[in-house]
Amino acid sequence: MNHPEPTSAPAHFILNRIRKEVDAGLYSRVVTRFPPEPNGYLHIGHAKSIVLNFSMAAAFGGYTNLRFDDTNPAKEEQRFIDSIKEDVRWLGYEWENECFASDYFEALFGYALHLVDHGLAYVDGQDADTIRAQRGTLTEPGVNSPDRDRPPAESRDLLERMRAGEFPDGRYVLRAKIDMASPNINLRDPVLYRIRRQHHHRTGDDWVLYPTYDFAHGQSDAIEHITHSLCTMEFEDHRPLYDWLLEHLPVPSRPQQIEFAKLNIDFTVLSKRRLTRLVDEGQVAGWDDPRMPTLAGLRRRGFTPVSIRNFCNEIGVTKSEGIIPYGVLERHLRDDLNVHAPRRMAVLRPLKVVLTNFPENETEWFDAANHPQNPEMGSRRVPMTREIFIERDDFMEDAPKKFFRLKPSGEVRLRNAFIVRCDEVVKNDAGDVTELRCSLDPESRTGQPNAERKVKGTIHWVSAQHAIPAEVRLYDRLFNVPHPSGDKERDFIEHLNPASLEILDTAWLEPTLADAPPGQPFQFERLGYFAPDLDSTPEQPIFNRAVTLRDTWAKIEKELGGA
Repeated sequence: MNHPEPTSAPAHFILNRIRKEVDAGLYSRVVTRFPPEPNGYLHIGHAKSIVLNFSMAAAFGGYTNLRFDDTNPAKEEQRFIDSIKEDVRWLGYEWENECFASDYFEALFGYALHLVDHGLAYVDGQDADTIRAQRGTLTEPGVNSPDRDRPPAESRDLLERMRAGEFPDGRYVLRAKIDMASPNINLRDPVLYRIRRQHHHRTGDDWVLYPTYDFAHGQSDAIEHITHSLCTMEFEDHRPLYDWLLEHLPVPSRPQQIEFAKLNIDFTVLSKRRLTRLVDEGQVAGWDDPRMPTLAGLRRRGFTPVSIRNFCNEIGVTKSEGIIPYGVLERHLRDDLNVHAPRRMAVLRPLKVVLTNFPENETEWFDAANHPQNPEMGSRRVPMTREIFIERDDFMEDAPKKFFRLKPSGEVRLRNAFIVRCDEVVKNDAGDVTELRCSLDPESRTGQPNAERKVKGTIHWVSAQHAIPAEVRLYDRLFNVPHPSGDKERDFIEHLNPASLEILDTAWLEPTLADAPPGQPFQFERLGYFAPDLDSTPEQPIFNRAVTLRDTWAKIEKELGGA
C-alpha cells in the first residue's frame, strides 16, 4: 500500500511503525489526539506535538481530536481553552472532535467502581506524605498500605461516599492494586482519584472527586477510539500503567502509546511552570509577550505558521533528546518571509538630510518594487522631498576605508532614487551631528544618462514630510545564556537578557505602512523583518521586529559553547 507522506516531513520511526501496522491490517484508519491541559498557553514545544499528531492521522486518512485534559480545576481557565484553539487553527489544523476529559467523568467513575469490585483498586485512608514515604525508591521496594486488603464492598462504599462529598479533602484516595515491589515505581499502587473541592470550569460543583491524569488519559483515549496516543518521553515509564488499566477495564478500544523526544531550544525555557512564573512575576508583559516561546507570543512577534511547521518537520521525531539552536527556528522564518514579505523602507534611528538642490515644497515620486524577485507583488509609489531621514548608522564622519555608506564628500545611492553627495555636516553645541546637507546628481535618476553610474553604497530613506512616526520594538533572545534552566547554582530568572527588548519611539516609516494590519509581515529593507503589533493603530503604529536579516547570534552561540 502507498500512503501519503505528512507535509514534506521526512520519515521517522513513528511514521514507519504506523505504516507497518496499517499494511498489516491492524487499523483501517489512524486516529490521534492532541491533549493539552488548559492551564497556560501553548508553546513551541506543543507545536511539535500538534504537527506530529495531525500529520500522522492525515497521512493515513484518519483524523485528530482536540481533547482538553481538564482534571485539575485549580489551574484551568476558559481563556486558556480559547487560546489553545486559536493556536491550533493558526498553525493550520482543524480537529475532528472537541473533547474534554470532563466529558467522561461519569464513565471514568464507572471504571473506578469496576476496578474496586474486581479487587483491583482500594480506598486508602493514609495521608499523602505517608503514601509517598511507603512508595519506596529505585533500589528499595514499596511498603503495602494497611488498607490494601480492604474488602471490595467496603472500598466501594467509601468511594461512593467520597463522590457524594461526605469526606474532607485528602481524607481518602483511590489507589490501583498492582505491585508495591515493581521495579517501575508507577506501578506501585498509584493514586487514581483524589478528593478536591474545586469549582470546575465545565462541571461546576458537581464533582468533589477528580481522577489523576494517569487514570483519565488512557481511558479517554479508549472512549474516543484513539489508535495511537503519541506522548513525549517522560511518559515512557507510565506506559505500563497505561496498558495495565486498559487491560483490566471494559473499555471500547485498545489504543497504544508511543513516546518521542520533546523539543528543547537554547536561550529559552519550555517548562510551563517556568513560563507561568515569568508571567506571574511580571518578567514579561504576558503569555503573548513577543519574547515568549508561546505560539501566541511568536505570532505577535511576526512568526508565520509555515515557518513553525517547517521547523517542526526539519527537527524530526526521535527518541533521543537534544537541544535545537534558536537560530534554526529563526532561519525558517527568514526563509518564509524572504519569499512572501513585501519590502518597505523605514528609518529606526533617524538622521535628517537636506537635499540642497532639490526644489522646496515639491514632491517627486519614485516607483519601488514590493519584492525584487517577485514582479507579481507589484510596486508602490514612494515620495521624495527636500528633507529626508536616513539611518544614523549610515553616516560616519571619520569613516574607515571600507565604509561604503555616507561620509563627508562621499557619495551613496538613495534606494530607488538617485545618487547624493555629502557636502556639509551640521553639529550642535555639544558636537553631535544633527543634520547633513547633501546635493543630488539629477542625471542619476532612472531614465537619465547617469542612471547606471556605480557607487559602492546604497542606503534606504524616507521623506521627512510624508513619513509616519512609529514605535518600533526590537526583540531578542529572552535569556543571555544557552541553557538558563540548566544552571544548578542560579535561578533561571537571573539569566534574563536585559537587552531582550529595545523600544525605539523616534522611528519613521514610509506612508504605505500606515494601515498595515496586525501580524502582516514586511521586510524593512536592510533592517530585518517586522510586523505590526496587536496594539498598532493607524494613529499610533507599533511594529515588532520578528527577526534580523542575518543570524547575528551564530558567532555568540559558538563563543558560549552553543547547543
